[in-house]
Amino acid sequence: MGLNVRMRKSYIPRRPRPPYSPGVGNLVEGKRRWSSPPNIEDAKQGFRGWHERGYLPHRDEPGLTQFVTFHLADSFPESLRSEWEHLAELEDNSERRKQLEAYLDKGRGGCYLLRKNLAKIVEGNFRQFSGERYELRAWVVMPNHVHVLFKVGTVSMAKTVGAWKKHTGRLANKLLGKQGAFWAEDYFDVFMRDTEHERQTTRYIENNPAKAKLALDPREWHWSSARFRDEFGRLRS
Repeated sequence: MGLNVRMRKSYIPRRPRPPYSPGVGNLVEGKRRWSSPPNIEDAKQGFRGWHERGYLPHRDEPGLTQFVTFHLADSFPESLRSEWEHLAELEDNSERRKQLEAYLDKGRGGCYLLRKNLAKIVEGNFRQFSGERYELRAWVVMPNHVHVLFKVGTVSMAKTVGAWKKHTGRLANKLLGKQGAFWAEDYFDVFMRDTEHERQTTRYIENNPAKAKLALDPREWHWSSARFRDEFGRLRS
């Protein structure tokens, strides 16, 4: 192989993704031991149960209410690796997720979702198929990431999140005049154990702009389900 070919290969950019977590395989293997595998019909629809791709654990089953987070491709800049690389070494998955999300709130990277036209596209895409493919429960579009709470229907979580990212990423790149990945490859997800867990998660999602000091009142943030809550906390369409 010639030198030029080797140089070209060495400069192929790596696809952006969350920090690698070497213990995730063991974690998922343990989860599989006490949970039932997807039945044949669910598997045909793309539901994989507990699985991983070397970075984050996922549980994808029909009927689960899922708290999903995904972020822009440049939210963990290589130039700032010293700020975030230690997070992948945290053994506790919930603590790792908590600290990764706290890092996202620092607003690293281009923060393209501060642009109203892009945030509108992302939020509109979430809302478009609610009641058809899934039931949307809460959401917020932050400068460099999003949080979505939804009940999975007949379409798997992986396919739903993949469709969101593919559609909005294509439109965003077109408006920005960019190429390449708009969103990072993987995503975080946590299924809701019970009603109280869902209530706490909804509060976390909708309070995120205030926590990140982007708004005094969560209802003032333009790209959040908080502004659609009535006086009883119910989500209006």
